[in-house]
Amino acid sequence: MPQTDQTGHTDQTEHTDQIAFLGLGHMGAPMARRLLAAGHPLTVWNRTAAKAAPLVAEGAVLAASPADAVREADVVITMLADPAALDAIADEVVPALRPGTRWIEMSTVGPDAVRELAVRAGESVTLVDAPVMGSTDRAAAGELGILAGGDTTGVEHVLARLGTVTRTGGPGSAAALKLVLNSAVIGGVALVAEALRLADALGVDGDTARTALANSPLGGAVARAFAEGVHFGTALAVKDLALATKAAELPVMEAALDHYRRAAADPALADADLSRAATRIRTV
Repeated sequence: MPQTDQTGHTDQTEHTDQIAFLGLGHMGAPMARRLLAAGHPLTVWNRTAAKAAPLVAEGAVLAASPADAVREADVVITMLADPAALDAIADEVVPALRPGTRWIEMSTVGPDAVRELAVRAGESVTLVDAPVMGSTDRAAAGELGILAGGDTTGVEHVLARLGTVTRTGGPGSAAALKLVLNSAVIGGVALVAEALRLADALGVDGDTARTALANSPLGGAVARAFAEGVHFGTALAVKDLALATKAAELPVMEAALDHYRRAAADPALADADLSRAATRIRTV
C-alpha cells in the first residue's frame, strides 16, 4: 500500500513501479532483494538463471531473456560485470524498452560506456548513471553510497532503498568518479600489502606493522585489505584499474594493475575478495 512520508504526503508511486533488475551477482542479488522486500513488483534476469531462484522463491518473477524482463518495466536496473556485458545486454534491451522508461545503470563500466549507452537508449528513455560504493554487506543493509549522474526524477524512492545518493552531474560523471574512487581504494590495498611485505623483509613484527599502518593516513586501505564478510572480486579490480589506466597516464596504478592481474591469473583468486589478492601481493 502507499506510504506516507514525514511531511504527511502519500507517495502513490512507492509500490506501483514495475522494476526489472538485470544482473544478480554478489552485489545485484542483495540489492534486488531490498527492492522486493520493499514491495516493488520485481522481474529479474541473470545469465545464470539458477542464481535467481532465491529471489523467485521470495516473489520475484524470472524472465527468460533481458528483453522479456524490461517489456513492461517502468524502471530498469542493470548491475553487470563489465562494459562488454552491458553492451551485450543493451543489444537485447534497447529495442524492448517502452517510451518513458527510466534506466538506472549501476555497474562499474566507465564514463565512455555510459555515454554510449545514453545515445543508444534514445531520448524517450531516461538514463541514470548510478554506480555504487560499498560491498555486499552494505548492499544487503541498504547502506550503499550511490553516485548519481543524470536526471533522477522519478527514481529517488528506488535509489533510497539501496543507499544514500550523491549527485555528480550529467550522465557519465558518476561513472568517472567511481573509477577515481575505486582506483584509490584498490591501489591503496596493494600499497598496504607491499608495505607489509617490506615489514616482513625487515623483520618488523607483522601485527605491530599492521596496527601502525591502521593508525596512519592509510587506515582505510588497511581495513579493506583485511576486511571479512565482504566481496569484491580480484578480476573486477583488474577490470576497474584497466579502465582507469586507459583514461590517463597512471604509473602507480599500472604497477598495482600488474599485481592484481597476476593474482587473478590464479583461478582460486580471480573471484575471491580483494583481501585474498592482498595476501598474495604480500607473500609472493
